[in-house]
Amino acid sequence: MQRRVLFFLSILFFTLSFVFSLVLIAQSKVEGGSEFVGSDACKDCHEAQYNKFIKSVHGKKAIPGSPINRDGCESCHGPGAQHVEKGGGRGVAIFVFDKRASSVARDSKCLDCHRDMRGVVNWDLSKHKSFLVTCDNCHSIHSPVPGKSYLKAQEPDLCFGCHRNIRAQFNKQSHHPIKEEFVGRQALKCSSCHNPMGTFDIKAMIKADSVNDLCFRCHAEKRGPYAFEHPPVPENCLYCHEVHGSNHSRLLTRKVPLICQSCHDAVGSSHPTRPYTNLHSFFGTATQNKNRFFGRSCLNCHGNIHGSSLSEFFVR
Repeated sequence: MQRRVLFFLSILFFTLSFVFSLVLIAQSKVEGGSEFVGSDACKDCHEAQYNKFIKSVHGKKAIPGSPINRDGCESCHGPGAQHVEKGGGRGVAIFVFDKRASSVARDSKCLDCHRDMRGVVNWDLSKHKSFLVTCDNCHSIHSPVPGKSYLKAQEPDLCFGCHRNIRAQFNKQSHHPIKEEFVGRQALKCSSCHNPMGTFDIKAMIKADSVNDLCFRCHAEKRGPYAFEHPPVPENCLYCHEVHGSNHSRLLTRKVPLICQSCHDAVGSSHPTRPYTNLHSFFGTATQNKNRFFGRSCLNCHGNIHGSSLSEFFVR
């Protein structure tokens, strides 16, 4: 019985694949088999889109290879003779950037011209492509916000549309200044650290060879070199810090001293690191060390926590 079900499912799969291939072939013939009519014909029905196209970088004749110097609107949407003959209509005998077209087909229209651009060379490695995020999900020629990249929205709102968990992290009390503005501009953008077109770091798509190299671009004073290094620092900043936001100060993963005690947990030494209990509070029964219960922090003494050239104990 199980073999029959598997055999039936296999036949159904191959049949659907064959039908889908025929549909794609027929669609390509419809879109590519007609003649070009010119952008002026498009303007008669799509005047608003045409005016935005002319004002865009695609409509500038001074740029060699731009669509306006080739086939205009039809450089991206394909020949439009059959579309005009059939009276128009969205997707009628012409290519449109919507869910009916595959992500590969939509991206290929853009990559025909933009594949060799410096920021796009790693697109095939990007996580966005693997999740079927297409160029037109983020960019628009006909209705962009002001800027050079023709985005559909400003950063970080555009990114937060998909990365809602990251938006929640940026709402925490300690975060990188993504949402803040200084002197009329954002201090940082998502694209300050990430390349949405892909990098060799396939997962995070960061603009550096490692996390530390990226952090040191802004926090160069933490790089060193130091005579006495704190081992986690040169290895990975993320051992102690969150990337986007934290409810602890300085983007720490845990508050001090708990974050220090996750590694420095020796008990019974001359400098015990175990947590103090209510025994050492002002109302506890302990006869000494009560001052260590309140306002206690390893950083009170070990201030140069990233490294020091004076003391192996990282004292101030």
